[in-house]
Order: sequence, then C-alpha cells, then structure tokens
Amino acid sequence: MIPISVVIPVKNEEKNIHNCLQRLGEYDEVVVVDSGSTDSTCTIAEEHGASVIQFEWNGHFPKKRNWVLRNITLRNAWVLFLDADEYVSDEFNQEVEDKVAQTKFNGFWITYQNYFMGRRLNHGDTMRKLALFRVGAGEYEKIDEDRWSHLDMEIHEHPIIAGRIGFIRAPICHHDYNGYEAYLARHNAYSSWEAQRYLQLQYNGFVGLTKRQKIKYRLMGSWLLGPLYFVGVYFLRFGFLDGRSGLLLAFSKMIYFFQVKCKIDEILNHNGNL
Repeated sequence: MIPISVVIPVKNEEKNIHNCLQRLGEYDEVVVVDSGSTDSTCTIAEEHGASVIQFEWNGHFPKKRNWVLRNITLRNAWVLFLDADEYVSDEFNQEVEDKVAQTKFNGFWITYQNYFMGRRLNHGDTMRKLALFRVGAGEYEKIDEDRWSHLDMEIHEHPIIAGRIGFIRAPICHHDYNGYEAYLARHNAYSSWEAQRYLQLQYNGFVGLTKRQKIKYRLMGSWLLGPLYFVGVYFLRFGFLDGRSGLLLAFSKMIYFFQVKCKIDEILNHNGNL
C-alpha cells in the first residue's frame, strides 16, 4: 500500500466521485470530507471503502482543508488533497510511492492534465498545485475573509509548507463530468470571492503573494486582465492548437475576469467609491 492519506473534499459530486475513488485502491487511507451532499456522493464513497466525514462551515477560519489538517488524525505521514474530478494514474502512483519513500522534500508540486468540453487539452495554461505534503509541515494560507467569504473550502489559497518542495512529473487527470452549467455556477461563485479579495488586497497590500498572484491582482482592477489572459493562453501558449475546446476555455476564462471586474465596480459603486 502507498503510505499516503488521500483527502477528497466534496459536495454533490456523484458524477465524478466514482471515477476518482476507483483509482485509489493502492493508497493506505482515503478520506472523503463532505459538506452536506444531497445526492449519492456519500453512498458511493462508502461503497468504495472510503471514510466519510461531515464538515459544516461556521463562516470562520479554518475552512475545509485546514479543518482536516487541524482536527482529523490521518494514518500516514503524507497527505494528498484531491478534488472529486481529479484522477490518478498508475504512472503517478508509482512515482509518488518512490519519491515519498526516500525524500528530503516536505511537499511536491503536481501538474494536471486538463480536459474541457470533453476534450483533452495539450496547450494553454498549465495547472499546478502543491497538493502533496507531509502532515505537520504546514497548512493552507489564512486569509482574513470571515466577513465576506461564502466558500467553505480553500480554492485560491495556497499551502504554506516549511522546507524543500519538489515536483511530481506524472500528471493527475482533471476531468469534470458535471458539465458546462456547473462550470459556470462554480466560477460565478469564484468571481465574487476574487472581487472581494482584490479589494482587501488594495487595502492591506500585496504581502505574501506569489509573483503570478501579484500580476493577476494588480491587473484585476482594470479591463485588461481578461483580454491579456486570452491572448496569453490562446496565442502565446498555443491554446488554438486544442481546437474548439481550447478556444472555448480561453474565452470562458476571459469572461470570468470580466465578471470579477464588474463585481469590483459594483461593490465600489455601492460603497460610493466610483
């Protein structure tokens, strides 16, 4: 067995959770952390032998992933956070098992092979997350969002891990079977969070952000971020080679950044700052 505890935060993921769990049979522990699903998510998880834990957010820190790190005793020294629409491969499992057995690293960056509108994307923006790390080496960053956040799980927060960080070469597949309607609903919620986060950073300063985050949030207050993102991923990173799906994803992300800007302006107008 691979000595890693896999933690999967979920809510109403019956279309994805089976494909995720059926590939995790080699892992020593699989924990599904549910936020009151009303579909068959928990039943499917239990059928696959996963432990199911219920989480109810009270609107304050910690949110779901940090709550697990602080309150749940995991069986292993390493934790891998997966979303329900993320699926490991044999190649990934083998590389992870080899690297955590003998390593001086405290965490690993993971690359994701994205699918959009049913097609695998080989170009455009590369998705990476620091999703595998030693238990006790750190946790997800704390953002002062108690007054305005409506997301019960860390979405844009990054793990702050002490020590050296390595890379896993074999990717994880990211393929959401919930469809485009769910994509739009999810990103509508994300854009509201991003607008509030932008205004908070304007007040508190850009302390502790990565270089990429600083660029994003500095541009977020203008109408330029959406078009610049589109040009970057579709032309400069060859997203056009992914055909229709590449175009639709680049366009959808451009609209997402327009949504964020509209919500920023709406909040400022309501507060009398425009």
